[in-house]
Amino acid sequence: MNLRDQLLEIIQASDKALTVDQLTERLALESTDAFKELIRTLNTLEEEGLIGRTRTNRYGTLAVLGQAAGIISIHQRGFGFLSVEGETEDVFLPPDQLKDVYHGDTILVKKREDNRGKTEGVLLKVLKRGLSEFVGTYTLPSGRLDQFAFIEPDDKRINFWPVVNPDKSLGAVDGHKVVVRITKYPDGRFAGACDVVRIIGHKNDPGVDILSIVYKHGIPTEFPEDVIDKANAVPDEADEKDFMGRVDLRNETIFTIDGEDAKDLDDAVHVKKLDNGNYELGVHIADVSHYVTEGSPLDVEAFERGTSVYLVDRVIPMLPHRLSNGICSLNPHVNRLTLSCVMEISPQNGKVVHHELFPSVIKTTERMTYTNVREIIERDDEATLERYEPYIPLFDLMAELAEVLRTRRNSRGAINFDFAEAKVVVDEEGKPADIVLRPRSVAEKLIEEFMLAANETVAEHFHKMDVPFIYRVHDNPKPDKLDFFFDFVANFGVHIERFKGQKVEPKTLQKILKAISGEPEEPVISTIMLRSMQQAKYDDVSLGHFGLATDFYTHFTSPIRRYPDLIVHRLMRTYVFNGDVSEKTIAKYEDRLDSIAEQASKRERRSVDAERETQSLKKAEYMESRLGEEFDGVVSGVTNFGMFIELPNTIEGLVRLQSMDDYYHFDESQLMLLGERTKRQFRIGDAVRVKVDAVNLDERTIDFTVVGMPKREQSRRRQPTTIKATEGRPKKDDKKGRGRDDKRPKRGKPGKPGQAGKPSKPGEKPKSSQGRSALDLKKKDGQKRTGDAKRGAKKRR
Repeated sequence: MNLRDQLLEIIQASDKALTVDQLTERLALESTDAFKELIRTLNTLEEEGLIGRTRTNRYGTLAVLGQAAGIISIHQRGFGFLSVEGETEDVFLPPDQLKDVYHGDTILVKKREDNRGKTEGVLLKVLKRGLSEFVGTYTLPSGRLDQFAFIEPDDKRINFWPVVNPDKSLGAVDGHKVVVRITKYPDGRFAGACDVVRIIGHKNDPGVDILSIVYKHGIPTEFPEDVIDKANAVPDEADEKDFMGRVDLRNETIFTIDGEDAKDLDDAVHVKKLDNGNYELGVHIADVSHYVTEGSPLDVEAFERGTSVYLVDRVIPMLPHRLSNGICSLNPHVNRLTLSCVMEISPQNGKVVHHELFPSVIKTTERMTYTNVREIIERDDEATLERYEPYIPLFDLMAELAEVLRTRRNSRGAINFDFAEAKVVVDEEGKPADIVLRPRSVAEKLIEEFMLAANETVAEHFHKMDVPFIYRVHDNPKPDKLDFFFDFVANFGVHIERFKGQKVEPKTLQKILKAISGEPEEPVISTIMLRSMQQAKYDDVSLGHFGLATDFYTHFTSPIRRYPDLIVHRLMRTYVFNGDVSEKTIAKYEDRLDSIAEQASKRERRSVDAERETQSLKKAEYMESRLGEEFDGVVSGVTNFGMFIELPNTIEGLVRLQSMDDYYHFDESQLMLLGERTKRQFRIGDAVRVKVDAVNLDERTIDFTVVGMPKREQSRRRQPTTIKATEGRPKKDDKKGRGRDDKRPKRGKPGKPGQAGKPSKPGEKPKSSQGRSALDLKKKDGQKRTGDAKRGAKKRR
């Protein structure tokens, strides 16, 4: 063990700070050179934020010293929050503690309590600058060419405007959107300096606004040359030699069901009614891992991107279009390689009683759209019914099975948010022409149920094998956020009866949604409930999924657009199809999956942030052309500076207190504004009529003024409701394997994959389903059902 590791081990094992002499004694250092190396190592560890030092030169862990290190996120109003790895709560820093600190910096703080008893940070030092490049507008003072140009950042959290170094402008002119690299941070009166490294285009050019957001979030827009070369080397059609070892499902009636404009079709389904009365559900997913091999340029780029990004006017794919829209897309009437999860499901309780995982080859029967399927199930369009007449019984069976699965999910307490999705329609120049709501029809819900079933089945399968795997997890809500939410819904007559400190299971929140269903405040309460919950993320530990009320969940169904799904496919092939659970393989993935999950979660958040920002920009731009117009809306938030109003098309704007007809007091306990003179009240859920007063495209904000008073009789609940809280989801930490608080245990022997999903031997022809049940086919071939295997395997959480 080197000196660095020895020092960390000694300091982390001590519950108090240690002097240099104590460290020297414990390390048994004798020579002068060894002592000098100790001091150098201590300084390095301190600079990296791994240890801290007191004023009396004692060294200890940051926790022992009451310190914290992390990345600062600065609000444009001047304060900031420090995100500390491993801690659930961020540390607040007031503006006076952020001198010479910039957004994204890694800093060291001393924790203390403010006068309200809340934790805040006192800046000790900046450990590392976090920002190297950013996007902004190239600006000349008053347009004068004889002045130095400076950059106005697009991100308002960047609170300095650096000067462009002479001869480093790349020919940019006033108004150009550019990417700049910081060469010197501000120092005293010096504003900082930068070089222009890319000109995006003029801020008034079509599409430049969206592209600026893309570059702001660091999302790559082009693929490297070696990635394109690899993509071009992939064949246009599936090669028959690749069918060897796959179950041939080309004679099955299999459909893709997607949106009208979807091009990357990565999932297809089939449904049958078996002789024993059970359903058979087959979920067939594009075998992207066959073409994107581990460690290849395609794989490295996919890992870096993490996910496809869906913006209002474009899609930035995770994989080149040749793969995502071509050989990997399950286009109709062509041979495609897939990985299949075929489940036998009981009609009585919706349980998966048997399942199979295996490589396959399919040829989809039809490329269906959500609109087509809805029209068939609801008998809504004669032309559609006539066109797909032979398949009507199959879609009716799908709807029947989806209802069985949905009933099972609801019975265990799954939380169903039924938000209408808004789509910004843009014209050829990227200008917003309309904002339309896209309600989730029976077709979208049907596919959602099938994908959920497959994801749960795959997750449980590998959990029981006790092998390294990647899961989609959603932890229990934090108690303080739940307390706030329960206090909030009490204002609407919904009271939660529970003991102090009692954990809450998803079924309690499900009951709240049922209680406020159809009420004017339903969308707002649903939104606040969603905000009170933790973010779902990827993890190599099976922590369960609170929102879905399930102990096992992963992402298996979208490998074209999500890297974790691609990893799940790769692991499936390794453990199940190839039967490789050797110590070497287990150690390999034990070492890698944690960082893969962390990277995937970060890239997902980056994608969501970019998508939201482009939506906000186009919504603001849409309302800019409607200044002075009036709209009906609902109060969606109340603060001490005004209230937020949401329109039916999901656009949200702010009514500022100074624009209102009275002096209004903010009642935080009831989340209400109360007029001092008029005694008028504004509460969340109140219906109001507003006028568009102002729009700020740079800030993505919309200002409203109230022109109509609340319709109280339509927006208040009449009958109070009391809901008895039920205990939280049972955890299985007492079982062998990984526990929630034991993230890196000593692993036992992995569960044997058995024969489930075992491919044919090399040289054998692919098996043909010939219209039979895939489960029956596997059984006839002497292969065990994976649902029966691993019953004695170790459990993991």
